Amino acid sequence: MVEETIELIVNGSKLSSIVTTPDFHKELALGFLVTEGAIKGRSDLESIEEKGNWVLLQIRSFEHFNIWHELRSSGCIGINWDTRDENIHLPLEQTFSSKVLLESMKYLYDEVQDRTGGAHTASLVDASGRLRYKALDIGRHNAIDKVVGMAVLNGDDLSKMFLVSSGRQPAGMVMKAARAGIPLVISKAAPVSSGIDSARRSNVTLCCFATSEKMKVFSVPERIEISASRHSNS
Repeated sequence: MVEETIELIVNGSKLSSIVTTPDFHKELALGFLVTEGAIKGRSDLESIEEKGNWVLLQIRSFEHFNIWHELRSSGCIGINWDTRDENIHLPLEQTFSSKVLLESMKYLYDEVQDRTGGAHTASLVDASGRLRYKALDIGRHNAIDKVVGMAVLNGDDLSKMFLVSSGRQPAGMVMKAARAGIPLVISKAAPVSSGIDSARRSNVTLCCFATSEKMKVFSVPERIEISASRHSNS
């Protein structure tokens, strides 16, 4: 797979260097700011522009978000519960059927991933089971940031969708969804104890070890409407 490094310049300061695949750079940059808690959504973004390998963003506020330089590669950045996330507790307004959740595992398939074995995919799916956004990247964090950025740029309500991820779920992955307001995460991979803890604290429904036939629910099962023909374990 081809990879390259992009530089995120936010309000005139270099925020981060990200190793990524050569597509959807603006979406990745915007999604990164949302999932890392720098901004809440599209209304906080004043401008975004791509110049070569630079993505220049101007945002309305940088409160409570320290500027740092971080070379993000395809490796996991494992973190525990962060004090800046104490106020995140997603409501139980949106529910999803277990049938839709299990059928959504088909969206993880990607020809490039199948051919190379070197990529991760992420998808955003609505309650009806319709695929809204999908992205591939060498890093599972990046794939999530890309689909979140796509949705935010289009002004979509992330609280009405769930995230399908190919990667394992430590706190760093779960909290990306929580900060973006995504109420449910489903993955074919395993959770990490920090991810389960973060999901419970932030009221995110976390489903792992998922296939087209079954899944294991580790937090907030109330958000799932059980279909008789499918199986889940909580």
